[in-house]
Amino acid sequence: MTQSLVLNATFEPLCVVASRRALMLLLDQKAELLHQTDRVFRSERVALAEPSVVRLRHYVKVPYQARIALNRRAVFARDGHRCQYCGAVAENIDHVIPRSRGGLHTWDNVVASCRPCNARKRDHLLEDSGMKLRRLPVVPRERTFILVASGRIRSEWEAYLGQSSLSA
Repeated sequence: MTQSLVLNATFEPLCVVASRRALMLLLDQKAELLHQTDRVFRSERVALAEPSVVRLRHYVKVPYQARIALNRRAVFARDGHRCQYCGAVAENIDHVIPRSRGGLHTWDNVVASCRPCNARKRDHLLEDSGMKLRRLPVVPRERTFILVASGRIRSEWEAYLGQSSLSA
């Protein structure tokens, strides 16, 4: 099942939904089509293009800013699937201040790392291991980070997500 990006009336990204759900928003005239794919949904009497990006016709107030769950997939998405010590492809997550030394399992203490760097650092502090972070770990700020963590980003979505939204 493919997915569609849903934008608020102000063009702010809200969520990603199944393409069938986006099509229902269009048919109920609750949204307008901004981008479509090459696929087509067909019925007995009508053929409709599969939506890729839809915009709601009326503004929807988001009651609170959703917290981004701290998990392996989200850390990899934040760090671009790259080791934050050497830049290789990441396979593990690493606590900058090891948990055995009082480090917490929080966004600003967890980074993606490759196996060799993770094994080299072990349960040492950065100063003790002689390693340096390429980028300091931070809590993702933008709501659109949820979109990144949910899967792949289509090229037509990037204009609405903004590059600053894709990283912390």
